[in-house]
Amino acid sequence: MSVLDNWEEWKGFLGDRLRNAEDKGMRHEAITEIATEIGGYLAEQVEPKNAEEKVLADLWNVGSEEERHSIASMMVKLVEERRE
Repeated sequence: MSVLDNWEEWKGFLGDRLRNAEDKGMRHEAITEIATEIGGYLAEQVEPKNAEEKVLADLWNVGSEEERHSIASMMVKLVEERRE
């Protein structure tokens, strides 16, 4: 089973990676830029595995560059809140 198969596992996986980046001193802006790049890759290359990922992919595909950046920023915030 892949972390992409379960939404909660996916958020946990992202949260762990976020914590690692922060522990290594990566700035929030840089993290959001990387999240935007990853979002683009996932939307283009990876088939959504659950309903939540399908919604994100659909929103990503219709969004402008600015909106995609906002989606990535919100995903970062989502996994930050999960850790608190």
